[in-house]
Amino acid sequence: MAYILVRRFSRVFQLNVQRQDIMFSGVRHKSTVHYATRPDQPKLAYRKVKGKSPGVVFLPGFASNMGGKKAEALEEFCQSLGHSYLRFDYTGCGSSEGEIVDGTVGTWKRDVLYVLDELVEGPQILVGSSMGGWLMCLAAIARPERTAAMVGISTAADHFVTVYNTLPIEVRKEIEEKGQWVVPTKHNEEGSITFTTEFLKEAEQHCVLQSPIPVTCPVRLIHGMKDQDVPWHVSMQLAERVLSNDVDVILRKHGQHRMAEKEDIKLIVYTIDDLIDKLTTLV
Repeated sequence: MAYILVRRFSRVFQLNVQRQDIMFSGVRHKSTVHYATRPDQPKLAYRKVKGKSPGVVFLPGFASNMGGKKAEALEEFCQSLGHSYLRFDYTGCGSSEGEIVDGTVGTWKRDVLYVLDELVEGPQILVGSSMGGWLMCLAAIARPERTAAMVGISTAADHFVTVYNTLPIEVRKEIEEKGQWVVPTKHNEEGSITFTTEFLKEAEQHCVLQSPIPVTCPVRLIHGMKDQDVPWHVSMQLAERVLSNDVDVILRKHGQHRMAEKEDIKLIVYTIDDLIDKLTTLV
């Protein structure tokens, strides 16, 4: 069983004042958007900062993009340390080509694997937000040699499928007849997200919480206890399932799903800094 520790990092106060000023004053030298051309697949938009290993790769949440507060703060942080960093948009999201309605968990998993195979060098610390945390797990299973560590933020492993399967049978039957499931949300202007039954069936093929997860790298799972979208218990389940013995679960009592407040981002940055220190010390 994975070793689970709910704690606050002692290294929080070890980053110097200058680095804190850099990290939270906004990105001063934002990276340029590039487009990766893939045979018979939509172009992927990404931003990359060259630097030392291990690098950091940020995986956004569902229907999100690489322009969020967390993604930009991590770029600034990696620049300050001189470590490489890459953030990107999934197919159909942000500046990447394609339509989100055509996307699946499998589509976005392939995007992540392409990034690891073609756009970065060496082992990476994967930082996954919400659905990005699920994709982070899938990528770590498929590319263990490229995964130095994982940091999940409000990780939504199996979440679409889990929530759907907890609906009453009558409701699921109605959804199957209509061919779509409309879920209320406060995270977009429409006020709802629509999932097709085909999307849900495809997503079910990528579930990870039903059996041991063959991941042995360091794992850090950060979750807000006030998360109204994905319960923090999902991170606890994930911690139980991964085979790694180096697993910490960090809970923020008043944290929300997005984890985008200044103190949330500080915790994420300090967590990654702690991992970089651990990984470089081991080397």
